[in-house]
Amino acid sequence: MDLNENKLIKKCIEGDIDAFEILIDKYKQTAYNIALGIVKNPDDAMDMSQEALIKVYRYIKNFNQKSSFSTWLYRIVMNTCLDYIKKNEKNKIVPINEEIINNEDSCMGSNPEQILDKKIETQQIRDAIDKLSPIQKNAIILRDIQGFSYEEIANITECSLGTVKSRIKRGRENLKMILKESMKEENVI
Repeated sequence: MDLNENKLIKKCIEGDIDAFEILIDKYKQTAYNIALGIVKNPDDAMDMSQEALIKVYRYIKNFNQKSSFSTWLYRIVMNTCLDYIKKNEKNKIVPINEEIINNEDSCMGSNPEQILDKKIETQQIRDAIDKLSPIQKNAIILRDIQGFSYEEIANITECSLGTVKSRIKRGRENLKMILKESMKEENVI
């Protein structure tokens, strides 16, 4: 944690709302992306990320600085979303946000056929990830989409490093199986 962030956290603990705004500014987009990856709906993701940020503000006095601030914040986002899912059973399936994995429109020089192929491929991956268990899906989102390290994921999910590695490995294996099955079904049609 950098010195500037430490000062901001100290000010936040003292109740400085402006310091909190500055502190949160660099994390709120990733918090939203994590929420969107979990709850599926952009409006719900915005609500969940905002609710998580309110919790961060309310409980910043409890931040013990044993982990990084970002890890602590993302754990709160994840837990807020998981609580939301438990309350709303209809939101169990969690698709991936198109903007997170879909960068083909920004590729210069791509012809329309390449762009369409990329969109189809992206949709297939998104659909396959949606078929994973919520635990594996969250692990894949945090590692392969958001780029968190195994240690960060262990802190966010409050699991052991071995559990995180196992979930990611099994998630990737299941993802491969789902994608292979999907390709077989397409070839039959």
